[in-house]
Amino acid sequence: MDVSLSVWVLTIVGLCALIAVDFFIGGRKPHEVSLREAGTWTVVWIVLAALFGLGVFFFGGDGGSQASGEFFAGYITEKSLSVDNLFVFILIMAKFAVPTIYQQRVLMVGVLIALVLRAIFIAAGAAIISTFSWVFFIFGAFLIWTAWKLIQEARADEEDEDWEENRLLKAVERRFPSTDKYHGTKLFIIENGKRLMTPMLIVMLAIGSTDILFALDSIPAIFGLTQDPYIVFTANAFALMGLRQLYFLIGGLLKKLVHLSYGLSIILGFIGVKLVLHALHELGVHVPEISIPVSLGVICAVLVVTTITSLRASKKQALAEAASKDKDKDEDKADVES
Repeated sequence: MDVSLSVWVLTIVGLCALIAVDFFIGGRKPHEVSLREAGTWTVVWIVLAALFGLGVFFFGGDGGSQASGEFFAGYITEKSLSVDNLFVFILIMAKFAVPTIYQQRVLMVGVLIALVLRAIFIAAGAAIISTFSWVFFIFGAFLIWTAWKLIQEARADEEDEDWEENRLLKAVERRFPSTDKYHGTKLFIIENGKRLMTPMLIVMLAIGSTDILFALDSIPAIFGLTQDPYIVFTANAFALMGLRQLYFLIGGLLKKLVHLSYGLSIILGFIGVKLVLHALHELGVHVPEISIPVSLGVICAVLVVTTITSLRASKKQALAEAASKDKDKDEDKADVES
């Protein structure tokens, strides 16, 4: 889709306006986010993404239909991959003992940092792809390898309850002294004549910089669905901007999505194969290419099946644990009576 500079500017200004509205309505005053608030804003962001996709369809010219399909496929893929990010966000919040009333502010700033970093990755990826078509082989192979790694981790069934700081955070903490207590939403304070960082700034950097690791698979994944930088950027933006509310909405549900890693691995593997086929096609090899409607259908089907099987497995596990507890109680009671 041919996008002019003015459209790019209007899109960025519009996204900034939406972020400002989100901040002044729901994020300016620190408070505990209720399920109702989180649910309302989650629906709002999904509706806005849907309206944007429809706008691309109707106003995208001759390529509007294709671009709209690419946007929805990219948005759904990025949204599903971002859900996996929430597991790490929960660990980071726990490690830094972030008070509940400040968590939404941390997530908001962290997501903004992530959005800027992803924009840089997207620009670099678009430049590389436009110059070197063989990079699709690398992206495809990397996604297939990532998919296999996810399957291995899921089969190992090991939950990593520890989160290690990345090198950026370690360097920041060594260079700048910090306090061990939160001081509201302040990022710096003056104490005994010294300027100190607060844990609030450190955890914001942790959320934002950690997203770099997730971008390593999500950016190649969406480039496997579309090579249009405008679609890649907007799909990422809408997926990330609703992440804060999604954190509070499904935070308790994440543990029930026991098959999420399998679903994500299938999606990444599928897109990896799609990238390899596209690379072969670019080299003149006659191979079938996977269309966007097929990609969108596969992604949606995998997510639906994964969610259903996860909830069923979690329910069975809960019933088994309840039965085991009842059995232990009965045995203890029998021992006492005897």
